[in-house]
Amino acid sequence: MAVINTALQDNVGTITFNDPEHRNMLSGALIDEMLQSIGALQKGRMRVLVIRAPKGSKVWSAGHDVHELPLPGRDPLSYHDPLVTVLRSIQSLPIPVIAMIEGSVWGGACDLALSCDILIGCPTSSFCMTPAKIGVPYNVSGILHFMNIMGVNFAKEMFFTAEPLSAEQASKAGLLNHLVEAEQLEEFTYSMAHKITRNSPLSIGVIKEQIRLLASAHPLSPLTFERVQGLRRTVYDSKDYAEGIKAFLEKRPPVFTGE
Repeated sequence: MAVINTALQDNVGTITFNDPEHRNMLSGALIDEMLQSIGALQKGRMRVLVIRAPKGSKVWSAGHDVHELPLPGRDPLSYHDPLVTVLRSIQSLPIPVIAMIEGSVWGGACDLALSCDILIGCPTSSFCMTPAKIGVPYNVSGILHFMNIMGVNFAKEMFFTAEPLSAEQASKAGLLNHLVEAEQLEEFTYSMAHKITRNSPLSIGVIKEQIRLLASAHPLSPLTFERVQGLRRTVYDSKDYAEGIKAFLEKRPPVFTGE
């Protein structure tokens, strides 16, 4: 069974998560379908992409599939990880991508939502960044992404506490472009999408790429990059990393020792 549904109407493409049994977890299978669908929609002259969950969803996406995280000793968010790959694909897509957020957004799905160009939510929207709950060292590009959008202190709080931000808090923190009532969410989102389709796709594509390049223009020296990677490795080589994954799979609170 397909774990996403795809549609294209009036130059607006839609990818709808369709794996409620697994709370729309970003599994390798779901991400593979997303990447294939994005390619197919581009061939169909899509000018805007909307990523959403089915209407009435309580969970937009539960994030990275923890069952697919590697064992200790290997970077859980390396350059070729499926999640990292789909984030790059959305960020570099030469058309606007709108995240229509209904329900809660967890872990890596927060990064997926923030990789979109415009986020539109409703009162049931919430965002929770959970790597610290399972001992995962988030990657450099992901952390920079949150810092650029939320600012340093909001990003720290979100990562350190691993507590959900409500829709109102997310709006204040700059995660949401618009916060509308649930019954208006779909109409508001697609109205904006159709407005965008009437503008120059070439101009929009170039502007989006300029913004992407400027937002990531934070050079790191080779020594600093190696230090960051070394710091991350101390986490994914640790007993805490193994304990975090084990506890999640056993559905119990982890017992972290800092080792």
